Amino acid sequence: MSSETTAKPTESELEILQILWEKRNCTVREVHEILTLNKEAGYTTTLKIMQIMHEKGLVRRDTSSKTHIYSALASQEKTQQHLVSRLIDNAFSGSAARLVMQALGNHTSSKDEIEAIKKYLNELDHK
Repeated sequence: MSSETTAKPTESELEILQILWEKRNCTVREVHEILTLNKEAGYTTTLKIMQIMHEKGLVRRDTSSKTHIYSALASQEKTQQHLVSRLIDNAFSGSAARLVMQALGNHTSSKDEIEAIKKYLNELDHK
């Protein structure tokens, strides 16, 4: 999130942020249509969540035209860093290694992903 933004996104807000990070700018209707591809959601619920996100400083709203356009103010990288740090602290007693072992044990990684992980670990080892 931006240095001024300390709000923590809820699960629903995070789903909307992911859409905005990918698409850059969207109307509520566009966000709603993407959300309903994977789950049932009412348009007014999507609208209300996005209004709350605007109040929290997670999104920017351009009101210069009839249809309001939303974009993310919260940085994807900083939001992910915050969420991972919170997960490590709360679920893994502060152990990043336990998180990594759990993640790799529970999910199948592609050869490319495993190579990227090895490369990253090698780079950390040589710092």
